[in-house]
Amino acid sequence: MAWIYLIIAALFEAAWTFSLKLFSFKDIKALPLNKYFATEGILTLMPFLGYIVFGLANVYFFSVALKTVPTATAMAVWTAATLIFIKIAEIAFFHAKLNWAEVFFLLLITVGIIGLKVVGGKV
Repeated sequence: MAWIYLIIAALFEAAWTFSLKLFSFKDIKALPLNKYFATEGILTLMPFLGYIVFGLANVYFFSVALKTVPTATAMAVWTAATLIFIKIAEIAFFHAKLNWAEVFFLLLITVGIIGLKVVGGKV
């Protein structure tokens, strides 16, 4: 179950990263108080709220996984899975291009995650 928590934590980390990319303190500061609960205000605040929620969820699931999985292994798997999820999201939502070199190295990362799971034994 700890390995599933690591993958969930990586998903939240990827979502947190894109929330960080999308939110702007300048836009929040420029938002009048009477617009916070209007559509404009909610859309402006969503990346900031996502930043908080996704960040807390990431920390929670990662900390639960750390109770069982060795720290170095957990950190490596979490980081690698996050990179893969970020690349998938960039392709799906931001129409980023993917070349064969990236595919090759993403596959190496995936093989590394699987190797760490196999060598780490049953959890």
